[in-house]
Amino acid sequence: MNGAAEQWVFVCATSQLLPGERTVAWDGDTAILVVNYDGDYYALEDKCSHEDFELSAGNFDGDEATIECVLHGAKFDVRDGRPLCAPAYEPVPKFPVKVDDVGIWTRDDRG
Repeated sequence: MNGAAEQWVFVCATSQLLPGERTVAWDGDTAILVVNYDGDYYALEDKCSHEDFELSAGNFDGDEATIECVLHGAKFDVRDGRPLCAPAYEPVPKFPVKVDDVGIWTRDDRG
């Protein structure tokens, strides 16, 4: 993925992702969960670190800034990807987000 890490991927217009909402963007083969927590945007890999399952299928708590995996109940802080309870012990990769006049952008910056 050389060079691809420098390419930003358009997520959506800011008006399409209101506080408490989430969406999924794709950077190549990587699904990226983008959430609006209280007006700030955060991006995590859309994959539970406990088991390969989409976090976007789970409950996003817009008051607590958490996403819960529906498979086994692991919760993660959407601001930094850290696990908050078992069975997950490893963080979910966090990705950069930028906002401009066009909208919200993210990228898989792992190279």
